[in-house]
Amino acid sequence: MDAGIVLSKKRLEMSGQENKTAQDETHDVVEQETETSEELLNEASDAVEIEGELEPAEEALSDIESLQNQLNKEKELSQANKDLALRAQAEMDNLRKRTARDVENAHKYALEKFVNELLPIMDSLELGISAAESAENIDDLREGMDLTVKMFNTAMDKFNVKALEPQGEKFNPEQHEAVSMQEIEGAESGTVVTVMQKGYELNGRLVRPAMVVVAK
Repeated sequence: MDAGIVLSKKRLEMSGQENKTAQDETHDVVEQETETSEELLNEASDAVEIEGELEPAEEALSDIESLQNQLNKEKELSQANKDLALRAQAEMDNLRKRTARDVENAHKYALEKFVNELLPIMDSLELGISAAESAENIDDLREGMDLTVKMFNTAMDKFNVKALEPQGEKFNPEQHEAVSMQEIEGAESGTVVTVMQKGYELNGRLVRPAMVVVAK
């Protein structure tokens, strides 16, 4: 075989080997670039997924802050209501104490006005007794006594105290107390013929029954 042909053949084989090597290297580079691209794509995808996860996390954080703010407002409202309840309780306690004190004073001083009305009558009686010691005219003494009785009746009227004088009326066991029964000519049976002692009512309620004599 010609040496030139052999040399050319060798050169072709070497060139073929170099091309194969270059192809292999190119293939490796392509594979590496492909792997690199895939890694970059995966990283980008992961980043997208992470970003997608961050958005709900941010929303959850916003919801938590909103709930915390609402909780703080509810705490403030609860504290305000508690303060109002404590204030109302204190006012009720004070009202209860004032009411108890007023009731106690009412029991102690219920007759204060009545006593004030009786004092002038007492003064009149004392003056009458003093005048009786040196009185020369019995009529003057009697006039003074009548005036005192009128003052007493006026005071009784102011407090709705009514005298019971059932002379000539039918006997009423709810208001009268029979001392005795007598046969009185011309008197109807069961009629009050004599009032031994007056009875009294206070605002329509019997305080003391009238003591009477009843005809048979």
